[in-house]
Amino acid sequence: MSEVVVWIADGCITCDACEEEYPEVFKVTDDTCYITADSRTDGGFDTNEGAKSSLKSGLDLEAIQDAAGGCPVDVIMVEVGGGGDAAEEAEAEVSTSDAVEPVETAPAVIEASIDGDRSLLVLSGSQSGNSEGIAAKIGKLAGNYSLEATVKGMDEIQIGDLSGYQRILVICSTWGEGEMPDNAEDLWNAANADGAPSLSGSHFSVCSLGDTAYEFFCQSGIDWDGWFEKVGANRITPRVDCDVDYDAMADAWLSNALAHMGSVDGDGNFNEEMVAVLKEKAAGGSKKAAAGSAFDIPELVGEEIQVNARVFRYDPKSGQSGHDIWRCAVPGSVSVLELLRLLKATEDGTLTFRDGNADDPTTAISANGRNILPGRVAISEIVRDKDGECSLRIDPLSGFDVIRDLAVDHTDYQIHLANSKPWMHATTREGTKVSQGIIGTMDAVTAEMLHTASDFPSCQLLHASSDTVPHNRSYIGPAVIARLWARYNDPRTSQKGKDGYLATIESENGIKAEADLTSMYKSGRASSGAGASLLEAKRRTLQDGGFTGRHGKHVWWFSETVKLSGRLNETVLAGATLGPFGMAKNAISGVLPRMLLGFTRTGGPMIRDLQALAVPPASVGKMPKMINSSVDDHHEVVAIFNKFDRRF
Repeated sequence: MSEVVVWIADGCITCDACEEEYPEVFKVTDDTCYITADSRTDGGFDTNEGAKSSLKSGLDLEAIQDAAGGCPVDVIMVEVGGGGDAAEEAEAEVSTSDAVEPVETAPAVIEASIDGDRSLLVLSGSQSGNSEGIAAKIGKLAGNYSLEATVKGMDEIQIGDLSGYQRILVICSTWGEGEMPDNAEDLWNAANADGAPSLSGSHFSVCSLGDTAYEFFCQSGIDWDGWFEKVGANRITPRVDCDVDYDAMADAWLSNALAHMGSVDGDGNFNEEMVAVLKEKAAGGSKKAAAGSAFDIPELVGEEIQVNARVFRYDPKSGQSGHDIWRCAVPGSVSVLELLRLLKATEDGTLTFRDGNADDPTTAISANGRNILPGRVAISEIVRDKDGECSLRIDPLSGFDVIRDLAVDHTDYQIHLANSKPWMHATTREGTKVSQGIIGTMDAVTAEMLHTASDFPSCQLLHASSDTVPHNRSYIGPAVIARLWARYNDPRTSQKGKDGYLATIESENGIKAEADLTSMYKSGRASSGAGASLLEAKRRTLQDGGFTGRHGKHVWWFSETVKLSGRLNETVLAGATLGPFGMAKNAISGVLPRMLLGFTRTGGPMIRDLQALAVPPASVGKMPKMINSSVDDHHEVVAIFNKFDRRF
């Protein structure tokens, strides 16, 4: 079987001659001529000059050669490989320097597997957004396996539509006691009603998300897996049941499932030989160096440094905690996660921490007071060098209960995320038609804003960056609020969805519970976008509430005290926010009048301090320096005001 490769060299004058001869292969625009996506095995749409793709089988070689011969500037290049009479009769002018080097190709039967229908349906049943995230990832990766993915929530499709797909991947979470997530209930009811379709000839695989803490672990995914089998579909790869730390298992499942789905040809036949080919294609092809290359990529290793690693330890059986100290000599380029692995392998096999890839959000820890993803941070970036001694203190992430050593329980965050109902409530929007199909449109400013608001490496990191979370477990946390605020500002969100997101943001345990937004910026640039989003969310909350409640009163009296005295007076602010009883009490004690008159120890001129001696209430000399000096444990101060506000 011959392999035909066609590409367009420089110099095209866009004369339409080739398109008129064979429009199935050639497309002429104002700029140049292109090889159409429908004619190519890689599905691309360009001049095909780079990594040259062969054409699909079944095309008319003679018509292609006629189009090349009719080009007035001879820029259409045709090469026929694979031997046979067709190769000898090819009339294209191909120079030795332009010839494509032979590449290893699969047998003809494998080559035919990627012809015809390449559609893949990806269904997500999601309660907290985890299944939705995996489905979106599959949608992005499907093209690497020569598949055209359609990603839908289970509430966006009818049960009868499933019969139109030969390839179906399902990602479904389990809610409550083995129940379907909200967006999957209607589809599940329809699947078990009369008139459910037969899916004989279809191929499927299921990824189920759940929590082993519940009795009916991954039950929803198990139910869907059984249903597809019952209606005649072929289980192409085994179902996987993922616990709360699902990333690694889900990634392994999707790469295997995509390779198998890609091995189903247009007629619905599975070709096992194709699986390995597609896996190599998705991985970027052969890892061998190019022939004749004299350049080898060097391995970069930092200079060796001496580190005193002080690692937090906690034994849940004895209840004892403390720090173990190890003196290590390691390259500075070693990541914090790699150091922990080294200590576990060589020093203490009981050392417990969450392991994973460099971007795994659940691995987050605290290193020298900074919340980090340990796989992303090299030791040289974070150690403290004092008198030639490099120290590294590693602690569990704050705001979470410690399970053992550095491993913490993320249940609080997961519960708040699920209860906030962050899944997408979409509305119709404008779109545009391109060569690959119809896609939605969005202006660049809005797209950048949404990307920035959601651009933080780990929800667990952002959750722990709050100074309030460790002291108020009812607070839903900055990561959940940042996600809801991005959804609220997304033009793709329906008004019903916006109302729901905003109600959660403005609730008692929403953004009003956050004591100090500046703590978000302590994690560096990674969380700065989320910090700005939280500030916008809090401003909107105060405006909608008319500056009522404890937070609104703080903002209101802040401006009032500045107007009265020319500078902020925290004592007046404190007294005012206590309500009428608190103000009356302060007026009797003499504190409030003195503060209104400017007799203060919080930053006023010294003469005013001296004048204060003429007024002898019991509080002389005891005014707290809360404005012109730092305040330790400011979250506790906020908590006190919160208690007073509820009392009065």
